Order: sequence, then C-alpha cells, then structure tokens
Amino acid sequence: MGDPEEKEKGAPQEGRPTQPFWREKIILLVFLTILVSDQVTKVMVVKSFERPDDPNERVKVVNGFFDLVYRTNTGAAFSMFKDSNKALAGISIIAMGALIWFRRHFDNGTRRAKIALGLLMGGILGNVIDRLAYGWVVDFARIYIDRQTGRPLEWPAFNIADSAICLGVGLLFIIAWSEQKQSETEKEAGEN
Repeated sequence: MGDPEEKEKGAPQEGRPTQPFWREKIILLVFLTILVSDQVTKVMVVKSFERPDDPNERVKVVNGFFDLVYRTNTGAAFSMFKDSNKALAGISIIAMGALIWFRRHFDNGTRRAKIALGLLMGGILGNVIDRLAYGWVVDFARIYIDRQTGRPLEWPAFNIADSAICLGVGLLFIIAWSEQKQSETEKEAGEN
C-alpha cells in the first residue's frame, strides 16, 4: 500500500474509518484547482470566439504545433458516442458519485493517490458542467503537426478537464503498478 513514509497523518488505515471528504484537503485542493481553471478557461474561449467549430477561427500559440480553438463535443473522448450528451452527463454524475463514495478503495493513503482522485473528480465535474450549461463539452487546445502534404496530423481538441482525467487515470495505474511491484518484492524477500 505505498511507501510508509508517503502515508499522510490521519490517512485511512485498516480498522480506522476514513476521514470526511471535506477533511481530505489534498483531494479538495486539487479538485477545486482543476475545476476552477477548467471553467475559467472555457468561459474565456466561449467569450473570445465568434462561432464554435469554425476551422478558420483560431489563435496560433506555437506555429505549426499548438492553437487555441473553440470546438464542441457532444460525445466522449475522441468524439465517440457523438450526440449522447445527456446520457454521458448522467454516466459522469454516477461516476463522480462512485468516486466519492468508494474513494477509500482508490485512496491508499498516499499523497499521489489523493492527487489522482482530485484530478479525476475535478475533470469529471468540469465536463459535466459544460454538458449541462452548453449541451456539449467545450474543447480548446489543438495540438497538431503541419505536414508537407498540407494536411496537418492532429490530435482531437481537448481541455483542462480532459487532461486532468487522463493524468488521474495514469497516476492510478502507476500507483497500482508500484504497489504490485512492492508486493512481489516483499513476497520474494519473504521466501528467501
């Protein structure tokens, strides 16, 4: 369950009840940071661009690599399940509730696990707010590479919430992998 040194004071341990959500300061701090920065940037994009999904309207940040745009997404990642906005909002709300309710199963008491949960919760709620407020998710970061053919090689537009969700999931995978590796090492040491 992670390095003992990395355990926080008052972190949930076996036989001890978990702290109330409002007392889990790291989760709350990361959650609020992601949520506020996501919503502020999206409001700025909506107010700064005249028309969503206009391929000619963009702000070049790094020529040939990174633009700010205003794209709408009524689907999930990579526009899968397009025009499923209400269903995806419902699924996201259920996922958010499940993360809060079952957080002790994901949270091994380490700072990394708390950061991962904060990232996931902030990202999920950031996109849910868009779905309810606009009827779609606002995406604005466009990463691409200009090619000699004239057609750019590009990644679908994304936002801060999307990035936070990806980072949170990745961090949980790293934590699980680290714990498995540590468990295997301890098992091998016990057999010797």
